Amino acid sequence: MPFAQLKDRALVSVSGPDAESFLQNILTTDLDALAPGEAKPGALLTPQGKILFDFLISRAGENLFRLECRSDISDDFIRRLMLYKLRAKVEIAKADQGLVAVVWGDDSTASQFDSTPVADARFRDASVTRFYGAAAAGGDPAAWQALRIAHGIAESGSDYQLGDAFPHDVLLDETGGVGFRKGCYVGQEVVSRMQHRGTARRRVLIVSAERPLPAPGTELTVAGRPVGTLGTAAGTAGLAIARIDRVKAALDAGRPIMADDVPVSLTIPAWAKFIFPQEPVGAEEA
Repeated sequence: MPFAQLKDRALVSVSGPDAESFLQNILTTDLDALAPGEAKPGALLTPQGKILFDFLISRAGENLFRLECRSDISDDFIRRLMLYKLRAKVEIAKADQGLVAVVWGDDSTASQFDSTPVADARFRDASVTRFYGAAAAGGDPAAWQALRIAHGIAESGSDYQLGDAFPHDVLLDETGGVGFRKGCYVGQEVVSRMQHRGTARRRVLIVSAERPLPAPGTELTVAGRPVGTLGTAAGTAGLAIARIDRVKAALDAGRPIMADDVPVSLTIPAWAKFIFPQEPVGAEEA
C-alpha cells in the first residue's frame, strides 16, 4: 500500500463554542456539509475573491476543527484568522505534533499509523486517506506527486501562487471546496458571480508529453502567445493552470501547445464537470 509522509504540512486547530460559526462565516467550505471522517479543501480569500490561504479542513472532535496547510504559511494563516476572531469564543493554535501522512489504495498497511483515518474528499475516483500524528515515516513522496498529477489535484506553492488564483481556477468549485448554498464569507460575491455567470476560464488541466517537461513555472504557449503555466511536473506528466478557451482554439486550429521546446497535450481531469468552450473563440482570444 503506497504512502508518504508530508513533511511540508502543518496543522492548525480552531476550537471553542463558536468555532464552527466563526469558520463558516469566513471560509469557502460549507461546514454544514463536512462529515466526520473526511477532509475537504477550502480557502480563505481576499475580498476580491483571490485565494489567500488554502487548506484541508476536518472535524477533530466536538467544537474542534483541524486545518491542514503548508507549513511555510501556517504562522501567517494563524495571524490572518486571529484578525477575524474579534469577540468569537474560539482558540486558534498550531498543533505541537503536526505530522501528516497520506495513504492511497487499499487499507492493508493502516496499522502502521496511530491516528484515525480521514478521507481526502478531493479525490473523486481514488481512495486517498490522510493520517494526522502518524507513526510511520518515509514512504514515497514522488509517488504521491504522481498521484496528484494523474487526478488533477492542484496545490498552492507547487501549482499556483497564493494571491494569484480564484477558487474556480484550481477546481475548488468541483472538489467540495466552495459552498454555493451557504451564507456570506470573505470574497463570496466574486466567487458566486463567476459561478452563476459561468465566466471561469482558467482551469487545472493534466499535461502529458513525449519528452520530460521543463521546470514548474514555465509558460505554455501557442504560436508564442501564453495560454497557461506549468505547475507540478514529474517526467513527462504534469499539471497546468491554463485558459481553456485559448487551449480549445489551439486544438480546433491544430496549433501545437508548447512548454519551452516541448510539445504537450492538455486534458481535463476525468472526474471534472467543466468542459472546453463549445463556441468558436475569436482571433483575438486564440
